[in-house]
Amino acid sequence: MWYHVSKPSEFLVITGRGIDELKIAKKALVLPFQKCTRIDVSPVNYTFEVNAMSTEKLCFLLPAVFTIGPRADDHNSLVKYARLLSRHQRNSHDVKELVQGIIEGETRVLAASMSMEDVFKGTKDFKREVFGKVQVELNQFGLLIYNANIKQLVDVRGHEYFSYLGQKTQMEAANRAKVDVAEAKMKGDVGAKQSEGFTIQNAAKIDVETKVVTAQRQGQGKMEEIKVGSEVEIFEIQQEAEVSEANAKLATKKAAWSQQAKMAEVESDKAVAIREAELQQEVEGRNALTKTENFKAQFLSRANVEYHIKVSLNCISVFQFLYLFYFI
Repeated sequence: MWYHVSKPSEFLVITGRGIDELKIAKKALVLPFQKCTRIDVSPVNYTFEVNAMSTEKLCFLLPAVFTIGPRADDHNSLVKYARLLSRHQRNSHDVKELVQGIIEGETRVLAASMSMEDVFKGTKDFKREVFGKVQVELNQFGLLIYNANIKQLVDVRGHEYFSYLGQKTQMEAANRAKVDVAEAKMKGDVGAKQSEGFTIQNAAKIDVETKVVTAQRQGQGKMEEIKVGSEVEIFEIQQEAEVSEANAKLATKKAAWSQQAKMAEVESDKAVAIREAELQQEVEGRNALTKTENFKAQFLSRANVEYHIKVSLNCISVFQFLYLFYFI
């Protein structure tokens, strides 16, 4: 009985007593009558030169480098790999032949359905189709294409299509370059003449525009001067009108104030006269009252005197009567 622990790039495959088929783990206790095998899941590079043929029966070589390894993130894929390929080394001849056979078969089938022109022009699409079909076949072995690079397509001896195509492309490029140079030279000459003509035209146009702008500015200056003079004159007239209006208002107010002063003076005189009349009447009333009082006083004095005289006379008469009566 042993306790096994795998490395980071490894898995443990345990078979034997108590296990139906196989068990995959990173660490496990291996019991008696059980067997533990380690599988390395790190990817391996496989380099091939696939000999393929297009629909025109033209052969070419497809140099390719594939980075392939077990799919470590999927349990079912690990089970497939452990069941089918765990007894082989990762870079063994058998595994390499298996992978190469799948790649060559799918590449040849795909190339046979395409023309050489399509293969050459659509290299990216061709690569993508090859990778997709190869991956489908590798899935049944639990393998995954981590990376794949297809180098430049190469001619097979006796079938120098890419060489001729390259020469054709070079000649077309050279001729196109010559035409481009000639067109560029022609455009340069025409452009120089056009630039010279444009320069003269623009100079004349700028001269005319400058004169027009100068005349416009002079006219605008005169118009502004006239406008300012008119505005000053209008302002002065407005000022004079405002002064006249203010003087008229002041004269009106003065007349009103004078009339009010006169009316106030008349009212004052009337009030003084009325007051004097009232005072005179009051004095006369007091004088009359005084005279009345004096008259009353005189009358009462006289009556009093007369009364006392009468009383005195009466008393004398009584005394005389008594005297006469007494003595007689």
